[in-house]
Parts: sequence; structure tokens; C-alpha cells
Amino acid sequence: MSETGAADGVGRSGSGSSRAVRWSGAAAAALLAVLALVEPGLAQQTEQVYGDFPVVGPRGAVWIAAQLHLMFAAFVLGVPMFAVVVEGIGMWTGEKRYDRLSKEFTRLLLVAYSATAIWGAVLVFFLSTLYPTFWRHLTEVFAPTMWAYAGLFFFESFTLYVYYYGWNHMKEGAKKKLHLGLGVLLNVWGTLVLFIADSWLSYMMSPPSGVTAQTDPASIELWNAVMNFTWMPINIHRLIANVVFGGAIVGAYAAYRFLAADSDEERAHYDWMGYVGNFIAIAALLVLPFAGYWLGREIYAYDQAMGITMMGGFMSWLWIIQAFLIGVLFLAGNYYLWTGMDRIPGAERFQKYTKYLLAVLVLGFVVWATPHTMIASRQELAAMGGSHHPFLNVLGVMSAKNTAVNFMILATFISFMLYRRANKVPKVDWAKAGTWVQAAAVAVAAGVVLFYGVYGYFVTAEVRIGFSVYQVLSVLAAMVFVVGLDVAMMRGAESRGSIRWGKMPERSQYALFILAVTFTWLMGLMGFARSGIRQHWHVYQTVRDTSSQAATPALGHAAIMISVCVLIFFALVGLIFWLGTLAEEGSGGGGAKAVGEEGAGGGPGADVGEEGPRLESAEEQVA
Repeated sequence: MSETGAADGVGRSGSGSSRAVRWSGAAAAALLAVLALVEPGLAQQTEQVYGDFPVVGPRGAVWIAAQLHLMFAAFVLGVPMFAVVVEGIGMWTGEKRYDRLSKEFTRLLLVAYSATAIWGAVLVFFLSTLYPTFWRHLTEVFAPTMWAYAGLFFFESFTLYVYYYGWNHMKEGAKKKLHLGLGVLLNVWGTLVLFIADSWLSYMMSPPSGVTAQTDPASIELWNAVMNFTWMPINIHRLIANVVFGGAIVGAYAAYRFLAADSDEERAHYDWMGYVGNFIAIAALLVLPFAGYWLGREIYAYDQAMGITMMGGFMSWLWIIQAFLIGVLFLAGNYYLWTGMDRIPGAERFQKYTKYLLAVLVLGFVVWATPHTMIASRQELAAMGGSHHPFLNVLGVMSAKNTAVNFMILATFISFMLYRRANKVPKVDWAKAGTWVQAAAVAVAAGVVLFYGVYGYFVTAEVRIGFSVYQVLSVLAAMVFVVGLDVAMMRGAESRGSIRWGKMPERSQYALFILAVTFTWLMGLMGFARSGIRQHWHVYQTVRDTSSQAATPALGHAAIMISVCVLIFFALVGLIFWLGTLAEEGSGGGGAKAVGEEGAGGGPGADVGEEGPRLESAEEQVA
């Protein structure tokens, strides 16, 4: 088999299906453009305010279409980011397996990109027919950005196809640099598309000051509408979340291929791919809560009533669900790392520390998931002496929760550092002192987090909310310092043995599935929170929802709708995975043969191919 191996399946034998993917994506993009530009005129010809939809109603139809569109959009925006990073690492190190891995990442985008465009077109159909008055308002305000959105969508589609199908023609020298530049350009287009779409949804939540229900939408200045109060926080939050989501889906794909592998070589390759996906997802997850804090602060600053509705009103129990889901993410991610240490020579010396890390994670999980107020009967309230439990009341406030989540982040970071060091023996003279300095940096960060967590009980809410900034900065500073020092310390380090890729128990792969499903469900939940705090407004305090479904749905109904969206999404993702295996079979062998011939995965250890022993250094570059 050729060097490109499995990744050529779509490009060769799958040429008919790939043409269909290209045409379906282009057709959907054209439909989006036509509807975005023509529909305002059509909407003005009707006096209809709301449409109807069978079974789920108009809101349910828009909800499902929007959620599925955003899930696929997050995938096709997140995956190219680390596909380009992995390709760049391959260029830097000269390791061919990185280039092959990057191409395999990109292959997943082809069908997913088409699905994104199709669901986007369905969403535009639903909005224009079920909510014509609201859609007319948005198009009057954002018409120029919709032109730009449609144009960027075509540029992004064209760049993706040139990037993927030109892989073999631009694999060396200056052409390879040009190819990497195309990958960077693909990410630029995708980020701009994200920022434009975020301006629409953030405008719905925080329209510019001075805009009221009596304001003529045509008189609203476009740049003010785009640069609204929550636009940039949502941009940053969704950008990081897309990286986490893309890594989680790639990890699930690798787990699927690992469990279905027929050979040790193929299993080794997908074990490595799953590690890379999990590493990227968890690394981005560590900084995601900080972006969430920023967004929450900006919502409070824009409208305190909206912030109270979000955190202290009828949605307060939603954050208990969120805490449970994020706790599952941290536990599953750490479990995968701890299980992966079994395939690393020398990691056994660190296994004794995992029980302490687990204790920190579990205690942080318990605190984070503790509600401030209990759902209780009249008799139980009387026994407690009020709505607040005398003990749980202490753990249910943000001082305790911010402290808990920062400790969980530090524990997960330590797991990463133990994994990174597992098979290395530093040779620098100051290695022991450097290790103590690293430990001191983590201890100082933990002390700062604990100090402000306790101090928060003795100040007002206005002061306490600012303490989260100090906690965040201390943790981020410690992580950056420790990693920088570790890179210097491990230069020229001696290896304790090659990583035995593929020697992972099957149960470890289910942790990758849990990460993907949990994060997808969490993304849907947070989308509901962002939309739900508008309550009975399409655009907050500007365009009122006067339909029969104006009330924000209860958490039970929201959970059902989100679960339906997650099930549909993973059914379609499973179809994408299956189509990928069909393409490989059609090309005459797929990934296993390619891995076996060139040692792409390093086999079960240093015994498979000449590149097996070098896989350790490759892992160092990723970590």
C-alpha cells in the first residue's frame, strides 16, 4: 500500500461519494446564501408572525435544527485546528505518522462539513417559515454580515477540498509549506464564520444599549450590533469549546477503530490517535471554565437581572446538572490517563499518587455538585430551619465551587505531568531542584485558590465575584511555569523504554466514548442556558416572543430535547465513521496495512517497524 494508506480511500475509490459530498455541501451553502439574501423580501409580503410544525411544534423544530447544526459546526471548526497543529509537528519533526494522522483527521471533515451545511439550510428554512417576523428583524439588522457569511462559506468549502485532495501533490518542500498555509487559511475562514454567527446569537442576548422594542431595526448601526456586550466572550468560549468537542469526537472515532481493529499494528495506531484526541480535548477543557467565568461576568455586567436568572433563579438547578457532567468529564479524562500509564515503562512509580488525585477530584466533584438550596417538603424545610441546609449552604455558594473546580483543574494537570514524565529520566544537574520548584509552584497556586475561596465568605458578593480572577490567574500561571520548566528539564532525557502503543485494556476506550457523549450533552445544556435566560424575548427586551410557547421550558423538557439532539447527532456521526471504513475498504486495505508498513503507530512497543523506538520522542512532541 502507498504511503498515504487509509486516507486515500475517499480520494480514490470514494471519488463518486466525495463528489456527492462536495456538491451537497456547495448546494447547501448556495441555499443558505439565497435564503439569507432573498428571504427578507419574502417575509415582508406576509403578516404571519408564527408558523406551525407537527408533533414538536415550531420551537422544537428550530431547537433540533439549530442544535444539530451547531454540533456539526463545532466539529468542523475544532478538528481543522489540531489537524493543522499535528501536520505542523510532522513537518518540524520529520515524522510521517503525524502527517498521516492529520490527514485522517481531515478526512472526517468531508461528510461532517456537508452535514453542517445541510442542517444550516434546514435551520434557515425553519426560521424563515416558523418565525418570519423575528427572522425579518435579524435580516434587517445583519444583512451585510449574511452576505459575508455566505461568501466565507464558499471560500471555506473550496479551501477544505484543495487542502484535502491536494495532500499528495503538496507533500514535500515548498509545496508542503503551501499546504500547511492552506490549513491555516481554512482555520481563518472557519473562525470568521464562527465570529459572524456569534454576532447574531449574542445580539439576541445583549443588544446594544439604546435599542428597544420601538427601535426601527434598519436604524441600528451594524457595527454596534456586531460588537455587542457578550460577542467577544462568546467567541472565545465557543472557540475553546469547539477544540474540546473536536478532540472528543476524534477520540471517540479512534476508540471505535481501536475496538474494531484486526491487528496489533492497527490497534497501536488508533491507540495513539485516541491519546492525541484525548490530550487535545482535556488540555483545552482545562482552560474552558476560565472563558466561562468571563462570559458569566459579562452577562452580569450587561444586565444583573439576567445574571440572577441564570445563576440564582429558576435555572439554578441547571448548574447542578452541569457540575455533574463536568465532573464526569474530569473523572473520565483522568481515568484514561491513569489507565494509559500501564503501557509506559517507568510509570509504575507514579501509580501510588493516583489515589490522592482521585480523592481531590471526587471531593471537588461533590462540592461542585452541591446545591445551595434543597428541593424539600414543608416538614423538611421546618426541620432545616429554612430553605438553606446549615451544612450544604456553606458548600453551595460560588466561593466553594470556584475553589473546587480550580483544585480539579490542578489535579488533572498533575495527571498530565505524571504521564509526560512516566518513561523519562532527566539528565540535567538541577533536575531534583527543578522538580521541587515545580511542586512549589503548584502548591502556591493551590494556596492562592484556597485563600480566596475562604476569604470569599467574609466579603460582599460584588467583591467575591472578582476573586475568581485571582484564582484563575494563579492556576494558569502555575501551569505555564511548570510546563516551561519541564520542557527545559527534559531536554536530552534518558528513556526508560518505548511506549507500548496498543496495549490498552478495552475498557479504557469506553472512557473516550463517555467524554464525547458527555461533552455533546453538556454543549446542548449550555446552549439551552444561554437561550433560556432571554425568557420571553427573541431579542432581549427588544423583540418579544408572543407565541403560545413563549415561556422558557422546564429542565425536564429541556433534558428530553437535548437528549434527542444528542442521539440524532451520534447516529449521524456513526454513519460518518462507517462511511470512512467503507472508503478504506474500497481503497484496498485501509489504516492497518499503512501502519504496519511504516510503523505509524509504533506497534505494541519498539518491536514493530523501525519507527517504533522513535514513537517515544513523537509522544514527547505532542505532550
